[in-house]
Amino acid sequence: MKKLNSFHLAMPVNNLDACKDFYENVLECKPGRHSKSWADYNFFGHQLVIHFDPNKRKPHHNEVDGKSVPVPHFGIVLSWSEFINLEKKLKEKKIKFEIEPYVRFKGLEGEQKTMFFYDPSGNALEFKCFKNLNQLFKK
Repeated sequence: MKKLNSFHLAMPVNNLDACKDFYENVLECKPGRHSKSWADYNFFGHQLVIHFDPNKRKPHHNEVDGKSVPVPHFGIVLSWSEFINLEKKLKEKKIKFEIEPYVRFKGLEGEQKTMFFYDPSGNALEFKCFKNLNQLFKK
């Protein structure tokens, strides 16, 4: 698999302080540059920037695999063991899951574990891992 470049995502948050606390202390992302209206983070090797926006809207939902998936959402694909470790940490920190961690497409191509939850401003996050990472883009 080709080495991927880091992505950059800038997104709105309606409570900058609560979101800074969430990304730093719940997801344990290392903070970078910041000002009174934005902050950036090392999000698993990618650059995430949160910008204060008091008018940020809530996501809508689409049906996927019998679950109501929030859209838009973003996240990261982890290794199976990294996912298990993060799942354990999130449960210890009493994160409220929109979709509890579960195995999707069990026994099929693309078998994966996934979980969804929100940051304090209602941005939906999905973390997932694949049984076989080579099936990430498999049709």
